[in-house]
Amino acid sequence: MDEISNVILTNRYQKGENIYHAGDQSNSLYIVREGRVRIYRISESGKEQLVRILHPGDFTGEVALFNETIHEAYAQAMEETHVCTVKRADLQNVLEKYPTVSLKLLAEFSSRLELSEKQTTRFATEKVETRISLFLIECIDDKSESKEFVLPMSKKDLASYLGTTPETISRKLYELEAAGYIKQKAQNGIEILDIDGLLLV
Repeated sequence: MDEISNVILTNRYQKGENIYHAGDQSNSLYIVREGRVRIYRISESGKEQLVRILHPGDFTGEVALFNETIHEAYAQAMEETHVCTVKRADLQNVLEKYPTVSLKLLAEFSSRLELSEKQTTRFATEKVETRISLFLIECIDDKSESKEFVLPMSKKDLASYLGTTPETISRKLYELEAAGYIKQKAQNGIEILDIDGLLLV
C-alpha cells in the first residue's frame, strides 16, 4: 500500500465531466475513490450503450496494463468524483513484486468477463421484461433480509444497459407492479414482492 500510494495521482471530476474519451491513449489504471463513474460506448449508428457503473473501489483502464492501446469507451463522472490514477509502468512494478495483487486483478477480470457474457446472452435470447426482472433480482442485497433497494442508476442508464428505451423501462416496471411482482417507491426505490414470479416473467 505504501509503494502504491507513492505513485498514485488523484484527480477530481465534476458531474458530467469525462475522465477519458474513446480514442484517448490508454496507459493508466483508474480507481474510483469517491463518487460514481459510468463507462459507455457509442455505436457506429451513434447509439449509446452503457457498459457498467463504477463505485468506490472499482477500477477501469485495466487493458492498459498489458498493451499500449487506446480507449474503446468513455468514462464519465456521474457526480463529483475523485479518481486515483496509476501509470502502467508503476503498476507493473508492483504486480511483479506482489503476486497477490495480480491474483486479485485476475479475479476481477474473471468476474467482469462472466458478467459481460451473461449480458450478451440476455440481449440475444431474453425478452425485455425478462432482462428487467433478472436485473431487479440481482439488485437485492444477499446479506440483507430486506427485498427493498434503490435502482443503482437512472432509468435512462438502465435502458441503455439493458438494450431498450427509458419509456419501455417505465412501462414494464408498471406492468410488473400491476402483476404484483414489485412495488415502486419514491426516489427510484423498488421492493420485490414475488421473486418466484419475477423469475417466470
